[in-house]
This record gives sequence, structure tokens and C-alpha cells, in this order.
Amino acid sequence: MIEKNLLERIEEKKRKLSAIRPLDKHQVMLLKREMEIEYVYNSTNIEGNSLTLDETRLVIEEGMTIKGKPLREHFDVINQKDAMDRIEILAKKKMMKEADILELHRITMKGISNYWAGKYKTSPNRVLGSKVKRTSPYKVREEMNVLIKMINRNPEKLNIIELAAIAHQIFVKIHPFIDGNGRTARLLSNLILIKNNYPPNTILNKERKKYFDNLERAHLGNKKPFVDFFARGVERMLDLYLNALLPSTRENELLSLSELSKETLYSQEYLSLLARRNKLSTVKIDGIWYSSRERIKKYMDSLRKK
Repeated sequence: MIEKNLLERIEEKKRKLSAIRPLDKHQVMLLKREMEIEYVYNSTNIEGNSLTLDETRLVIEEGMTIKGKPLREHFDVINQKDAMDRIEILAKKKMMKEADILELHRITMKGISNYWAGKYKTSPNRVLGSKVKRTSPYKVREEMNVLIKMINRNPEKLNIIELAAIAHQIFVKIHPFIDGNGRTARLLSNLILIKNNYPPNTILNKERKKYFDNLERAHLGNKKPFVDFFARGVERMLDLYLNALLPSTRENELLSLSELSKETLYSQEYLSLLARRNKLSTVKIDGIWYSSRERIKKYMDSLRKK
């Protein structure tokens, strides 16, 4: 289901990450902390949280209360951090259980809606702007059990990224809770990834519209755009981990496409087009596309082989 070039790049980067041994524990701890803060900031902001990235960092690392910001938003950030910590433990279990998902939701909603935390909805809900009807309350437990069996058994033999993306999409379509469905869906997909030795995927708030549009298309039957969107997020995280953990060289140094265009025959616009079409391995950081000299060379070598 994932575009071939994209999947091949992800698998190669996953092999590179697995081959980096031994890992410096302090370096890994610092990297995970940074990635966790980025994840929490983006996942909560997608749902309307107004805390900035720096404010999110202060709440998580210093336990600060940000003046003028609702207490709910502070709970939201703390809860997502706690849920990500809990995933590390749940990922060690052989099989996923319904109780695991309810626990992640309970952590997500702690202090925000204690009554509904870890409980399925009892009345219908809808998503503003969506044409798709969500699962009726009396069918939720049945459909959640089907989803959990699908995750554990993987009858269609999906690769792990496809499995995580499809589980995410099905969960959102079921919409089993009164609130906290998006945050729990992202936690669920990351539980699947971490369980299979992938870094957690951060869906960027800047790509919120694309995220929701592709989810809607998947709900209506066309799952490929969302799976590819999710996979590009996984590739981005692999890039960030590799860039932080591999020794830096002139060839693997991440440079903006603007900088790289000055060293090649390709314009920045053409490199951007290659990035959008998954022809060139790139990573987006703070809204800017980056690649490296070795990736440009690999693309050019692939052209010569045709």
C-alpha cells in the first residue's frame, strides 16, 4: 500500500538505525526527551491547545504554570507526556488488550474529564466537517474488539507502518470516546510502532489540514493517501534519529534544498517537486525541506540506471 520508493527508504533507514550500536545512553535519553516534547506539543495543538512549544517544554520539564493559559491545557500536556511514558511499558507486552487502550484514554483525560476517562461513549458523537458517521455507542465495544484482533493477528499481513496507520484510521472512524479520540488514536499508532522498534511518529500541527483531509478520504474508502502521509511522518522521525545519532560528515549533513540547489544542476523548485513526489529523500524541519549531498547523489545514480 505504501509507495514503493518511500517504503524502501524507510526500510533502509530503519536498518541503519538498528545497526547503530552501542548507543550512548545519555545521548539517547536527551534525544527521546526532545522528541517527546515535540510530540506532546503537536498532538495537543492539533486538538486546539494554545501552549507554544517553549511553554510546553516549561510545563513538562519545570512543572510551571503558564499565566493566562487554561488549567485544562496544562493537564493536556502533562497527560500526553505521561501517556507516552506508559507506552514504553505497554510495548513490552506480547499482545495488545482493550484495557491498554482504555488506560491510555484514562491517562489522556485525567483532570480534564475524570468521569469519562477510560469509558466508552454512551451517546452518538460526530466530527464537525466530516461526512462520515461514527460508530453507534452500542456497537463500540464490538468494533473495538475487532480492531484489537486485527492489530494482534494482522490477517492482511500489512507491514508495521501500514498496520499502525490503518489502526489509527479505524480507531478515529469508530470514535469510541466522548473526547480525546484523536490523542488516543495517535498514542495507539505509536504503541504499535514502538512495539516493533520504530521511533514514535509525530504528526505535525502545521500539517493538521492535510492530516484531517487524508483521514476523511480513508474513512470514505481511499486509504492510500493517509497511509503514505503517515509513512512520511515515520520517515521524518527516522531521519531525525539518524541525524542525531550518526557521526556527522560532509556527505550526510542535512542542508536546506535552497543550499543544495547551489551545488547541483537542479533548482530549489525542482528539488521541492522531487520531495513532494517521494523521489528524493527529504525531511521537513520547522516547515523547511532538508536533504543531503549523499541523498542527491543517490537520486542521480538512480537516474543513470534507468
